[in-house]
Amino acid sequence: MLIAHPKGHYRFLQGIDPYSCGVVAEPGWEIVRVVLAEPLPWREGFECVDAYLTAEGCDRVSLCAMELRSPAPFTMQGFIDFNREYCAVLQAWGLYVDELNPVARTNVAPACDPPAVPSLYAFSYAVPNDRIDRKTLIVAGAGELREGHLVAEGIIRSGDTSSAAMREKAAYVAQVMGERLAGLGGTWDLIDAVDVYTIYPLAEILEEILLPTMAAYVGTTLGRRLWTSTLRWICTAW
Repeated sequence: MLIAHPKGHYRFLQGIDPYSCGVVAEPGWEIVRVVLAEPLPWREGFECVDAYLTAEGCDRVSLCAMELRSPAPFTMQGFIDFNREYCAVLQAWGLYVDELNPVARTNVAPACDPPAVPSLYAFSYAVPNDRIDRKTLIVAGAGELREGHLVAEGIIRSGDTSSAAMREKAAYVAQVMGERLAGLGGTWDLIDAVDVYTIYPLAEILEEILLPTMAAYVGTTLGRRLWTSTLRWICTAW
């Protein structure tokens, strides 16, 4: 069920403590994505977001999505510890809605030239646009971790990167992304880009899962990245 942010002019799908499952702008509003010239350590990143939004005449509550880059895959406990500090900033900014985190998020660890610390790569916020005639939305990144289970046991085929395991992981992630997209009131023909992150071969996955599901409508961007999972992607429509 979509939940309206009372001040942010967007609606979100409830996720777990660290992030929502996705966001969609209200009618008459548009989600705008900003990519930093260089990733900033995440706390400095929040300061950058604050300064940018102020310069644009926007309030902090318009922030609706964050994209992070990390030096290496988190351990499960490290992920929990990081999220505690990260969420504390969102709460201090007054972004939470009835104790729910509305901000979507994607977090990947580059295989090449990773940052020294968890860093902000990009962010998105809602702005008024009474001329836009289509939905703008972001589906939060997902990996092969079963929804709502922040435990190692929740990883599908954990440690297995065989072709069969990768197909199973990809099929699960495709299902999750499709469900989130539908929950935001969207369909694949609305999506402008799908970003897929993995260090493993994707030929079979592209042919059997990605292309039939979504690539007839959108471009697919592949990135050689790592996460606590072995496959992760994000969908956007602007």
